[in-house]
Amino acid sequence: MSDYNPQQLEPKWQAKWAETGLYRQVIDHDQPKHYALTMLPYPSGDLHIGHWYAMTPSDARARFMRMKGYNVLFPIGFDAFGLPAENAAIKRNTHPQKWTYANIEKMRGQLRSMGAMFDWEREAISSDPSYYRWTQWFFKKLVEMGLAYRAMAAVDFCPNCNTTLAREQVWGDDRHCERCGTPVIKKDLEQWFFKTTDYAEELLDFSQINWPERVKVMQTNWIGKSTGADVVFKTSDFLEKSDVSYDIPIFTTRPDTLWGATFMVMAPEHPLVDKITTPEQVDAVLQYREQAQRMSDIDRESADREKTGVFTGAYAVNPVNQARIPIWVADYVLMGYGFGAIMAVPAHDERDFEFATKYGLDIAEVIRRPGRTDEDGPLTEAYTSKTEGYMINSAEFDGTPINEAIEKVTAWLEEQGVGKAAVNYRLRDWLISRQRYWGAPIPIIYCPDHGAVTAPDEALPILLPEDVEFMPTGESPLKLHEEFLHTTCPICQKPSLRETDTMDTFMCSSWYQYRYLSPQDSEHPFDPAEGDYWLPVDQYTGGIEHATMHLIYTRFFTKAMREMGLVDFDEPMLALHNQGMVLGEDNEKMSKSRGNVIAPDDLVQQFGADTVRAYLMFFTRWDQGGPWNYDGIKGPQRLLNDVWSAATHEYALQQVNADADRALRRKTHQVIRKVGADFEGFAFNTAVAAIMEHRNSIREAQEKQNVTLASWNEAIDNLLLLLAPIAPHITEELWARRGHEYSIHQQAWPQWDADMAKEDVITLVVQVNGKVRDRIEAAADTPDEALKALALASENVQRHLDGREPRKVIVVKGKLVNVVK
Repeated sequence: MSDYNPQQLEPKWQAKWAETGLYRQVIDHDQPKHYALTMLPYPSGDLHIGHWYAMTPSDARARFMRMKGYNVLFPIGFDAFGLPAENAAIKRNTHPQKWTYANIEKMRGQLRSMGAMFDWEREAISSDPSYYRWTQWFFKKLVEMGLAYRAMAAVDFCPNCNTTLAREQVWGDDRHCERCGTPVIKKDLEQWFFKTTDYAEELLDFSQINWPERVKVMQTNWIGKSTGADVVFKTSDFLEKSDVSYDIPIFTTRPDTLWGATFMVMAPEHPLVDKITTPEQVDAVLQYREQAQRMSDIDRESADREKTGVFTGAYAVNPVNQARIPIWVADYVLMGYGFGAIMAVPAHDERDFEFATKYGLDIAEVIRRPGRTDEDGPLTEAYTSKTEGYMINSAEFDGTPINEAIEKVTAWLEEQGVGKAAVNYRLRDWLISRQRYWGAPIPIIYCPDHGAVTAPDEALPILLPEDVEFMPTGESPLKLHEEFLHTTCPICQKPSLRETDTMDTFMCSSWYQYRYLSPQDSEHPFDPAEGDYWLPVDQYTGGIEHATMHLIYTRFFTKAMREMGLVDFDEPMLALHNQGMVLGEDNEKMSKSRGNVIAPDDLVQQFGADTVRAYLMFFTRWDQGGPWNYDGIKGPQRLLNDVWSAATHEYALQQVNADADRALRRKTHQVIRKVGADFEGFAFNTAVAAIMEHRNSIREAQEKQNVTLASWNEAIDNLLLLLAPIAPHITEELWARRGHEYSIHQQAWPQWDADMAKEDVITLVVQVNGKVRDRIEAAADTPDEALKALALASENVQRHLDGREPRKVIVVKGKLVNVVK
């Protein structure tokens, strides 16, 4: 019976690794560096199986790179600010700091139980004053560079609780407050922004990074670059006063359709709406605006929603034909895109067509589809092609082919002084203000004479006061803390007020990879010498759900740091790999309410960390994820028990079988080749499968004892080396028991011999017209012509050829022959 006891040996080796500093990672200019980074966790209090699924394969990949000869940095920390801590403070009557650091302490133990090669001396916690001092310093630098500014912006607000709400605190289709159920409204507040839009074009350049295509597409769509023209419409007959007129600028990607603009639509929040709405329409417009403000932008832009709107009573003049067109407000137009107003061309835009049809507005065709004539009658749907057709009802541009129209019309608009070529982006500046306590305080002081002034460097960090009282409503206690709120202006020393908003937690996680380099440094955000050696990050791993927020913000931040002179590169992470998600056994997302949550602590207690690690790398493709299967974990459990049995087996040769000896050596070198390639490509599941297959070869040799001792030792030692990144504890134990020098994790990745790995005999699949008709064995070095002959000689192949000569015979070397009849 096996004496493999993971619950005993895993803590033993974890203690040994810590005692010997095995995973301490320092600069070594004699080695190539590899900075491997996995997304840092939020200290919720429990490490769930999703953390394990993200981190343990990332750890295995980092271990593999270390064995490949790289000096590998693999740090860990905690993204510790955030709303859950404040919610806990209110619900549990505890302080967010106490709750957060108690969770961190618990999670440290859970993380250590993984056996990961984290360098704990590099741990960084974003809520430590030594960390957020530099978060505040970066804010100051962005202000100095003109990349930070203050402006009015709408927030979700609960009028009953008298507080702003985070996105996750607004519940249901009716958008109500999670605490009291009151319908949420939008409220404008002055808030701080970072100018991410200044880098929009550079953020669209992915030439220097090896990131998944899906992430690049998501970021491209999020940034949303559009080319077209800015055009200015003017109000007409405003309130029967012909001498009063307002400019209404719009952006359009289709200036060639201007002659078809039969109405305009403004976002309900557009500042001109109040000025142009006629008295008769005021009530209807205000009521509609209130309704729109209670909707999310995603709901407002949904293509499936029925379009609604209200006429303002005002009109605009179309600048290309002087037509007088009505101005409406509609919720499908947002202030955050373009100018918050659009020209509506129902004949050539699906949303506008739907809106015009519903409200009986004019539809003027100005792009003619090839083959269509006036006799075909009115359009029954919008014609939206940008490649086929020609302009009609467009004055001097009639007959202009659509592929020439945009350029020609744009040039004409510039000549007329009513428009110009323009580029627009969907990307908005990053709103970083949060009306919360548990975040990095914004280092701004409001002076009655000097306005918004940044706190001096020597005053950093601006500390969060600990003696705060949390209101049941969730309102930030910083507003009520007299000692924090009141200060003096650093310029004139007059009584002034501090900013009571804190920073978005994405601010903290936009630069954490730099702080890992020197988390105790009090002179710099990171040690320049460490940065020169380790940066940029070579390999980043984490979930694709961060594609359009964190992964854009950290790219922006690195580019800004480049402008600060802190780094000399453009991108924070050179390569990115996303993992999928572990689902419950019911194939649903894990949640406590469903009762399908998998607790890794229980699994470690039952099976050991190595078995859990091996299963997480085996049960599915890492980038896809899949449902948990309790029965499935028994396969990796058997694997480790068999490895233990083989490695502790006292091999006693009975009689050498040359073929068996050759077969074991061949399999050993094949599996080295296979597992190495799989680790390079993050194909952990097939790597484990290959190790399992090799285990079977070893077990056969163990039973028959018919290979040389040298071949046996080669197979066992290489098996342990290949398994070491996946199951670090058991392999360390077995490596020591076999009399090798400590530690297996300091050994080189094994090398494979091409001649030794070559097959002597191959099994060839033979197809006729793509269907398998036979399998034949042949020497591995058989020429293609001979393989063709063998395939055609097959009785089954001849039967399916019906005595006819094949039209073609295709040989895929070493795999198959396809006979085409």
